Amino acid sequence: MQNYIAILRGINVGGKKPMKMQALKKLCEKLGFKNVQTYIQSGNIIFKYKKENTKTIASVLSKTITDTFNFEVPVLILTEKEIIHVVNQNPFLKDKTKDEAFFHVTFLEDTPVVEKIVELQKNKFTPDEFLITEKAVYLYCPNNYSNTKLTNTFIENKLKVTATTRNWKTVNELLSIVTNL
Repeated sequence: MQNYIAILRGINVGGKKPMKMQALKKLCEKLGFKNVQTYIQSGNIIFKYKKENTKTIASVLSKTITDTFNFEVPVLILTEKEIIHVVNQNPFLKDKTKDEAFFHVTFLEDTPVVEKIVELQKNKFTPDEFLITEKAVYLYCPNNYSNTKLTNTFIENKLKVTATTRNWKTVNELLSIVTNL
């Protein structure tokens, strides 16, 4: 068994795509996921499952959600090792003048093509800062994420990959849960 995190995009936001976490947990258990836990209402699921390709798990979970709740939800699956890597590689942690309360991570389903990354990096979004890695975009938004142009939708559109964003506190909480599963 391996530890995983599923992060769902766009549920329970502004009353759209409503999904009770208890119903989501039961759905995951029916799929054979073990030790299923959810974290807050935005679609974070931590579980154990046989060692499997993360895209396969995401596809099965996404289809089951569509069949059960009658709407599509993009699902990204991370292994415990991947979330540890994401947390450890945050470039903004090195700058002690930056407040972690303004850190976010946009998780990417796929690695964007280099040309799209280069095109996005040409732009400045001051005072916001970002750094793109293979499967994550690290954000520092000192005027709050709600005021940035670097939204999840903007990043998806520019990089042409499915993405979902979590604040730094949530990322660290997911790490804590998955490593103690």
